[in-house]
Amino acid sequence: RENAYAQCSLGFCYKKGLGVEQDAAEAARWYKRSAEQGHAAAQASLGECYEYGIGVPQNYNEAVKWYSKAAKQGYSKAKFKLGA
Repeated sequence: RENAYAQCSLGFCYKKGLGVEQDAAEAARWYKRSAEQGHAAAQASLGECYEYGIGVPQNYNEAVKWYSKAAKQGYSKAKFKLGA
């Protein structure tokens, strides 16, 4: 099994350009790998990528899907995003 926490962290680094060249598509790719393993923060971050079209085509249905997965785990940021 891969390290979902490390993958989510790497996604954040690519999103912000921390220690690596900023690359939104690479950020979304790492968030997705982590999110598919059930990492709530990565699921919410991937939802945000889909909501705003960061590194992936904008897709509100995908955003809701990933926010919902994170919200079901009690991740408050995802609950807020669904409510908004």
